[in-house]
Amino acid sequence: MDPIELIEKGKIKRFFRSRKKLTSPGLIYHITQRAAGKEPLFLEEDDYMAMLALLKDICENHKIEMYAFCLMPNHIHLLLSPREKTLPESMKKLFSNYASRFNRKYQRKGHLFGGPYRQAVCLDDAYILAASLYIHVNPVRAGIVKDALRYRWASTALYVKEVKRKSFVNPDPVLSLLADADKAGLAGARKRYIDLLRRGSGIKVKEVLEMGDAVEDFLFKLKRVFPFLIERVLRKKKSSEALGMELASLGEIEDMIETVQKNRNIRDPQARDAKRYLIEQLLARGYQRKEIAQKLGISRKTVYNILRSSI
Repeated sequence: MDPIELIEKGKIKRFFRSRKKLTSPGLIYHITQRAAGKEPLFLEEDDYMAMLALLKDICENHKIEMYAFCLMPNHIHLLLSPREKTLPESMKKLFSNYASRFNRKYQRKGHLFGGPYRQAVCLDDAYILAASLYIHVNPVRAGIVKDALRYRWASTALYVKEVKRKSFVNPDPVLSLLADADKAGLAGARKRYIDLLRRGSGIKVKEVLEMGDAVEDFLFKLKRVFPFLIERVLRKKKSSEALGMELASLGEIEDMIETVQKNRNIRDPQARDAKRYLIEQLLARGYQRKEIAQKLGISRKTVYNILRSSI
């Protein structure tokens, strides 16, 4: 079964793909776009301001809720949710309008961006939290700043202090994942987010523009540093409840991997179904078939045959 169908049926939590994108409204998407080659996307402060104005415009005119963003010198991260089926149209408008402005201003020709934007669909609370943190620690990982809170061209400040002025970015849905049912509310969530942000900045992670499972890898490492906090987020399942989906947690995925590694009997129908479901989950997280085969201790041909049996 195609991963797109699995997402529509609520059987997988995340799907990473640069082509054949999902456009369903109400889902949360991690969008990444990069410059062509080593070209910069932003040369002056005015360029960053222009992109922010365009982001605000698409949010207002295309009914998109923006949760987090980071504008890096040569690439962009967005965490957003469209309320209508307008994601491809809005992203095309965003990137083409910015490219046209940039080319006019600097009297250049040719493509500014390095191909289609890339998209990960987020249907898991812990992944959504990890994606926002991954986005905000980008400037630290790139060596631009030592403290993520000091980077101007990201939504980080909205997550760590109460801002009364209206913004096109709404951090509350992500922060609510960290909020306890007590008087501290979002104030307590902000303190936890700052701790996650600062400790997370020191975690060595993959580059999401190159590796589809980079945020997933970051989440696993965050769980080792903050086991109780991440487990609590995993148990909430706010996103899956809102979508009416019954989703496997990160812990359940880990348990399935362990079970599949122990059960080598591929002729057992139940074991084969479990392997197929797990392989589909891992594919959705950006793992290649070679990596899945290594993780499960089976051959790539076995992976192929198990997937083929579901057709």
